[in-house]
Amino acid sequence: MKTLHKTLALLALATSSAAFAADFDTLDVNGDGAISKSEASVSEALMSQFKELDTDGNGELSKQEYSKA
Repeated sequence: MKTLHKTLALLALATSSAAFAADFDTLDVNGDGAISKSEASVSEALMSQFKELDTDGNGELSKQEYSKA
């Protein structure tokens, strides 16, 4: 059921023009404490800044990196 809720939230974000305004925890669908490129892909705005925001170059955005968006 938890996966269904997260999937529905992700779909809602994907269809929303305000996806980039989503909070970190909403975008971190799997709850691992980071936003992967896959998770960020629901937002064109976030994807366009992903490389710049990923300051440590690990392919994920930490909460600290995301907060600079």
